[in-house]
Amino acid sequence: MTWWRRLVGGSSGRGSRPTDFLAEALELESRGDYPNALTSYRLALRAHPDDVGVLQNIAIAFSKTGQPEEAIRTYRRALQVAPDLSGAHYGLAFLLLKRGDTAHAGMHLEAFLRNSTSTDDASARFREHARQTLEKLRGASNADEPGADQSVTDHDARHMASRDAPTFDPES
Repeated sequence: MTWWRRLVGGSSGRGSRPTDFLAEALELESRGDYPNALTSYRLALRAHPDDVGVLQNIAIAFSKTGQPEEAIRTYRRALQVAPDLSGAHYGLAFLLLKRGDTAHAGMHLEAFLRNSTSTDDASARFREHARQTLEKLRGASNADEPGADQSVTDHDARHMASRDAPTFDPES
């Protein structure tokens, strides 16, 4: 019954250290075991309910397991805790795009671009992808005006996130 004691917060034996659920979740995720990583992330979150890093990792794992609505809820929870959290804005924007919610996706892309301050190459790639996507969305919204040329179709806007969208790593 050691697994039960670990689950409810006890130790697995005398003198043992408490389980580092976050490290366990990251290890499971690195092996592609997202369902079990989600369990460990939830246990880590129980110890630190407002840990935005854990919330972002949970949202990513939900995305990877085909649970976009849960991922959206989790990103929104992270943004309640830290409204300027660029990684949550980025992830949420592309999930909303997949759902066809271009107006809210655009707002989150703008927030990501406003709040993204890291200067490394990976961050620059995310910013460029967000900037290009936002430009395409703006072009699509201008298509509603008389005489405007539509650069992104509705179908493109809904599926823009799945094409070459880099996976945002909050550790970058």
